[in-house]
Amino acid sequence: MSHRRDVRRSGGHRHQHAQVVNGAARFRKPWVPYLWVGIPLLFVIYFYVYPFLNTLRLSFTDTTPLGEGGNWVGIDNYATIFGDSVFWNAVLNSIVYAIIVVPFMTMLPLLLGVLVKEHCPGIGIFRTLFYLPAISSLVVIALAWSAILKDNGLVNNFLVGSGLIDSPVPFLTGRWWLIISSCLITLWSGIPYYMLMYLAALANIDKSLYEAAAIDGAGAVRSFFTVTIPGVKIIMGLVSTLSTIGCLKIFTEVQLLSNGTGGVGGRSSTMTMYIRDIGLDPSYGSLGEGSASAVFLFVMTVGFIVIGQILDRRSGEE
Repeated sequence: MSHRRDVRRSGGHRHQHAQVVNGAARFRKPWVPYLWVGIPLLFVIYFYVYPFLNTLRLSFTDTTPLGEGGNWVGIDNYATIFGDSVFWNAVLNSIVYAIIVVPFMTMLPLLLGVLVKEHCPGIGIFRTLFYLPAISSLVVIALAWSAILKDNGLVNNFLVGSGLIDSPVPFLTGRWWLIISSCLITLWSGIPYYMLMYLAALANIDKSLYEAAAIDGAGAVRSFFTVTIPGVKIIMGLVSTLSTIGCLKIFTEVQLLSNGTGGVGGRSSTMTMYIRDIGLDPSYGSLGEGSASAVFLFVMTVGFIVIGQILDRRSGEE
């Protein structure tokens, strides 16, 4: 009996070994998998790693936008931008932008996803309509909203004509009004994209959890906080991280709404607009200072993400 069992075991091992070498694996060279990984890795190194390291190097030189200079100046560029009030104004605008947008961008797509997840007649049409802003060109969206929000645009004409206000609201000229208007465009175009991510997460929540919550007497609101939010917590963290990165490097909305000026006196300029102005202007710009600003933006973004991860971990422990 034991002899037969040993024969079966050895036969099983031979069968497993045969499965490993069968098929295309028998003719594949050992170095082929490394080739599959190596080619994409070269693209990542060339288009992402090298530009980052080169930017870090340039931040310690006096290189100009036209490529002149290139001498090592140490931390002089960092000292220069840290002493520039325009730089700190741009930092403040970017941080305020993120503070306004990220909470709404994290929660509103979830609420919208909860509303449209039901398989009722015609819901596909509503999902398509809700998603249209996400597939529209951001440039076209910003230009359209610029026409709507200008002093003699649709919104101000309605507010003044209805007697709600006496003079037009400076949506495109006031410092904070311009930032708020840009935030609304970011939300309007970004919420549908993140809604799809939440819809995928909502579909994976076990319906029995909602049934159990209903048996315990939980209503819609309580079920949302006790079942829905825990079920999509990972996606919430991802959305929060992606929206934070997008807000800190915001450019298009403010650039187009302000017609490239960053508002009156550039008071609404963001970090990316400052980097563009200081790093690429051929007359008075400094590629070294622009690179130092870009490195600071990178460090600030990583800092915000780390802080968010720490807060999320602590809330999970509680």
